[in-house]
This record gives sequence, C-alpha cells and structure tokens, in this order.
Amino acid sequence: MGYILDIDTKKCSSCGACAIACMDQNDIDVAGGILPFRTVFDWEGQEGAEHRHIYVSIACMHCAAAPCVAACPCGCIQKDGETGFTVYNTDNCISCHSCAMACPFGAPSFGKDGKMHKCDGCIERVRHGMEPSCVRVCPTGALRLLREEEWRQWVGQGSLQKIGEEYLHYQR
Repeated sequence: MGYILDIDTKKCSSCGACAIACMDQNDIDVAGGILPFRTVFDWEGQEGAEHRHIYVSIACMHCAAAPCVAACPCGCIQKDGETGFTVYNTDNCISCHSCAMACPFGAPSFGKDGKMHKCDGCIERVRHGMEPSCVRVCPTGALRLLREEEWRQWVGQGSLQKIGEEYLHYQR
C-alpha cells in the first residue's frame, strides 16, 4: 500500500513555505537557473454565478498511472513499489523531454546537465518515517501525506489529487 501526497485547495493560503522547504531539502539553485519542484499558484474563475479564487501548491502528483513513466523511452522514471511515488534515476536520461511533454502538471524540469529532475516525494525522508519537507512546514495543514486507505476516507472536493485524476480520465 502506497502513499498519496495531496493538497486541500480549500486550506492553502499561498504562503509559499512548501516551495521554500522543497528548494532547501533538494538544494535547488534557483539563482543558477534550476526550476523549483514545487510552485504555488493563484487561480481565479467563475463556476456558474459564483466567483472562485483558490491557491494551489503544485509539484509532481505521483499519478497512479503516471504518463511520464510510459513516455520515457529509457526507463528513467518508475513507480516505487513501496511508496507509490513516481521516482527517477537519470543515469540513462537522454534529455528527450518526452516525460515533460506527457506530464499534464509540468512536473519534470531539466538542469544545466540536460537531465530530468522532479519531486520524488522526499522518498528517503518517508522511508525513514518522516513527512516530505513540504508537508512538514505547511502551516495550514493543506498539504498532506496519506496512506491510500486514509486518502480514500479523507478525499474531499478540494483535493488536488481528485481534480488531477478527473483531468487525466477526461484526457483519455
């Protein structure tokens, strides 16, 4: 049984603590041109007569049927059997960007070396009983790491994982 890293969009305050914690945990050199793995967005829109404004923190969604895994011609991206996270090993990466083109969330990015990098769910932290850095610092509890069973019981209308699954199902 794996984990699901999700966000309750109704709780996110767009503070950016998750993005900073991620950059610190992964030694991301933004000034050196490396894109952060996690980004916080403001979304505004109409839903019927109601005006909606939500904040959302997005990184790799670790999709159950991750399109990036299927798109990678070198097998650099895989699903971890223990955690369910979408992980990578860039030893064989040929910098073709197929994973980035397949990802509906724009998670894969490329460093100066041309190799793909993305959120790995802080898999080593999780394997040692800790939360991912973004979850640990979230002041509103919007970001959550849940076991699949817990997630099924918790999932609400604000769940980005649920929104993402619906989007991927629509794309098929």
